Amino acid sequence: MSAILQNYHRIQERIASAAERVGRNSADITLLAVTKGRPVVDIQELLAGGVRDFGENRVPETLEKVEAIGSADAPHWHFIGHLQTNKVKKLVGRMALLHGVDSLHLAEALQRACELRDCTQDLLLEVNVSGEESKYGLNPDAVEAIAEGLKPFDRLCAVGLMTMAPYTFELEETRPVFRGLRELRDRLREAGHVNLQHLSMGMSHDFEIAVEEGATLARVGSALFENV
Repeated sequence: MSAILQNYHRIQERIASAAERVGRNSADITLLAVTKGRPVVDIQELLAGGVRDFGENRVPETLEKVEAIGSADAPHWHFIGHLQTNKVKKLVGRMALLHGVDSLHLAEALQRACELRDCTQDLLLEVNVSGEESKYGLNPDAVEAIAEGLKPFDRLCAVGLMTMAPYTFELEETRPVFRGLRELRDRLREAGHVNLQHLSMGMSHDFEIAVEEGATLARVGSALFENV
């Protein structure tokens, strides 16, 4: 087994252990292999090992890899970067999930692009739970209004929320951020937004805490390619 796949399985084991600690089923958590900056051969290696979910954050690189891989192995592509309205037409219908929708203006552009391509698109609402000025995302208090505003857009389906915690060596400091996203998701579901199931949160340094707090999508990149 290659070093990349060994890393992947070790991370899966850590996810399973974190899930077990809080009574969750690890089958409910998807390990998203973040392959930005990595060559196509690495993606092919992961695909050959049964991995299906891949995250990219730059539009040109994403499209190059989509074309290079093709549809034979049916990978699930996730765009995890910040979305610009002038780029969405290149992504809709080609991504399994867009992780970074943070305005109705962007949603309108996505709707128009989907109509032109005659497709639908699943997305996550990005929430700036930590309140850091350097991060994109909606204020938590604005999420319900945006979720309501999406209802007329028949080509779009918001299926969950996404956030990024502050990068810190004190990992427990990330827990309130992840917990806050989960509690927000739960409140929105109670208010009738039943499609909001997923929580995209946690990266290489903090994914175990994210899993303990309810992550369904863990975005792991650097840990996947350690010692490769």
